[in-house]
Amino acid sequence: ASGRTASATASTVVRFGEPSDAEVAAYVASGEPLHVAGAFTLDGRSAPFVDSIEGDHGNVIGLSLPLLRRLLGELDVSVTELWV
Repeated sequence: ASGRTASATASTVVRFGEPSDAEVAAYVASGEPLHVAGAFTLDGRSAPFVDSIEGDHGNVIGLSLPLLRRLLGELDVSVTELWV
């Protein structure tokens, strides 16, 4: 281990529509908000309520893969070295 590190942050803006009270109640009753980070997910039941995303959707899901690739590059590691 070389002891080298690389770090960065990334931000993404998620804009929600205006779901009705009935839609919110149904979503909460589905239980999904209790099982996902931030109480919503881009590919689940809350997806129809997302109007737009500015930035990397992977960042919302949990990990910006383009950012990871850049950080690995700073450490002279190719992302392809992680492929199994």
